[in-house]
Amino acid sequence: MSHKAMTIRLSPEQAEMLETVASVSNQPVSEVIRAAIDSHIGTVAGDENFQQGLRERIERAQSLLRK
Repeated sequence: MSHKAMTIRLSPEQAEMLETVASVSNQPVSEVIRAAIDSHIGTVAGDENFQQGLRERIERAQSLLRK
C-alpha cells in the first residue's frame, strides 16, 4: 500500500500527548495519527449536516458540468 506524506503542526502539548499515547500503546506515532483520522472521518461521514453539505457540493459540481 502506498502512502501520501503530509505535514501537520502540533502544539508542544499535543505532540507530547501523541508521543505518550503511541509509546504506551506500543505503536508508531504515524499509526496513532492514521487511526485518529479514520475515527474522525467515520464520525463526520455519518453526520447529517456533513451529508447535506456533501449533497450540495455534488449538486453544484454537476451544475457547473452542465454549463
